[in-house]
Amino acid sequence: MSKTNNFVYWALYVIAWLIFIGLAIEAAGLIVNFLFSLFKPEFVPNLYQKLDLTQMYNESRLAFLGIYSFILIVAILKAGLFYGVIRLMHKMDLQKPFNSFVSKQILRISYFTLSIGLLSFIGRQLAKNLTHYGFYTHNLNQFWADSQAFILMGAVIYIIATIFKKGVEIQNENDLTV
Repeated sequence: MSKTNNFVYWALYVIAWLIFIGLAIEAAGLIVNFLFSLFKPEFVPNLYQKLDLTQMYNESRLAFLGIYSFILIVAILKAGLFYGVIRLMHKMDLQKPFNSFVSKQILRISYFTLSIGLLSFIGRQLAKNLTHYGFYTHNLNQFWADSQAFILMGAVIYIIATIFKKGVEIQNENDLTV
């Protein structure tokens, strides 16, 4: 592998770590917000992203738990997605990339990505429907604004995973015949 490709690979590896750390901090902050909003709601305006859903909590605990569940699950899945990317990049051998671990990991990444997209889309639709009942949910758009992009990306990554799976089969077949 050339020095340029090696440098780009390791730069992307570092960027993946930075994104993972940021997403893990975001997920942890949202979990803390959720716990504080349940037990000490007066502190919520001072917390991470000031995600204050106390009005929704006071009016309908079911709506509050539903919306916050989608927010938390999507945040945790995003952190899990980048953890999977880090594991893939850490264990992948660029000299012989077609192996079963890489194939399975790319497939797992496609499932994470598709799940994030679908759950974000469902959460966005739920928030839109709650506005019809008088709940203010416009401050939640940041959590699922990119749902269509994740769905499309999940489909593309699934196709790549299928190609890798076929590549592993061909490589194993070639190894047996030689």
